[in-house]
Amino acid sequence: MSLAHRLDQLPPYLFLEISRKIQEKRRQGADVVSFGIGDPDIPTPQQVVDRLTTAAQDPTNHRYPESDGLPELRAAFSDWFQRRFGLDLDPAKEVLPLIGAKEGIGHMALCLIDPGDVALVPDPGYPVYSVGTMFAGGKSEFMPLRQEQGWMPDLSRIPSSVAQKAKVMWLNYPNNPTGGLVTKSFFEEVVAFANRYDIVVCHDAAYSEVTFDGYQAPSFLETPGAMDVGIEFHSLSKTYNMTGWRLGMAVGNPTLIDALLRVKSNMDSGVPQAIQQMGIEALSKTSAEWQHANNEVYRRRRDRIVDSLTQIGLTVASPKAGLYVWAKLPDGWTSAAMAAEMLDNHSVVVTPGRGYGEQGEGYIRLSLTTPDDRVEEGMRRLEGWSIPSAPTAARSSAP
Repeated sequence: MSLAHRLDQLPPYLFLEISRKIQEKRRQGADVVSFGIGDPDIPTPQQVVDRLTTAAQDPTNHRYPESDGLPELRAAFSDWFQRRFGLDLDPAKEVLPLIGAKEGIGHMALCLIDPGDVALVPDPGYPVYSVGTMFAGGKSEFMPLRQEQGWMPDLSRIPSSVAQKAKVMWLNYPNNPTGGLVTKSFFEEVVAFANRYDIVVCHDAAYSEVTFDGYQAPSFLETPGAMDVGIEFHSLSKTYNMTGWRLGMAVGNPTLIDALLRVKSNMDSGVPQAIQQMGIEALSKTSAEWQHANNEVYRRRRDRIVDSLTQIGLTVASPKAGLYVWAKLPDGWTSAAMAAEMLDNHSVVVTPGRGYGEQGEGYIRLSLTTPDDRVEEGMRRLEGWSIPSAPTAARSSAP
């Protein structure tokens, strides 16, 4: 049996490897506390689940959905975007429901990349940006994200020879994994760069509603000229604790929305209509008070984790958005070695930063989606731990 050569280029999916490590430890009888994947532990709002229960009884929703979604859902997305960002989107041409934002991000590469084309990809960054590029036959040129730059790429350091070959630039703010935020002036710089080199900007805004300390995340599409060059991805997974229901949206330039619809209509059958009904309920009926209370749970966990990691000698900036704490390791430690140390000796799972790219080396990521009692247990295990000197040889058996 001969498989496609592209599979040889595909790295193991980071969280699948973590899950396997957890399962092995648990088989050995260990009580493992996981700060791995960012999967909200707080339930979906009850009225949203109730809407699903009702919609599931309607035989109309038992049939194939349309690839472009219910008009009512597209209108709900458009209304939400207007309330949140003050922008008017045409629900027929500038809004497209997705089977989760990840699906749309993966398919977007097929709309933009021909074999040999270049994508500008953040490093560290969500692996799907580069994997989708590879599936489409393209090449990823990585844009380093560094703390001294505020976790934003320095566009002036992208060689013109690379920029001229690029078809797309991927951005993600609030940023996963670093927790970095974006400035409006940077988005303005991005629009100018995109116009100069005829590049499409794809902005992953999955964490725009998970914010703390009074911070409000902007949309890329608020930037003058952004609608001419860009598309933005939003997710109900993180906003309304709906990871298991798989629902997101792409909004932006109508040519890009149409291209994504054409790919999707040939590759999938759309979002089940009962789940679309959930989305309408979530977008139109969920209160600001619910959102604040949801984020307050994450803020308390953030503060607890940041305090504990600082106590044991890691360098941590308290994030104002997103579901993750990004911690810098002491000199000499690799992210793989630290993740293995915490798992082997404390049964605590963290994600090695190297899994997000070369620039992630020297960091670990902890998710805030671990239940409160497990956060307490995990931090209790780490507090008082004196981090040993870095191993003389880097350990490679990371989760």
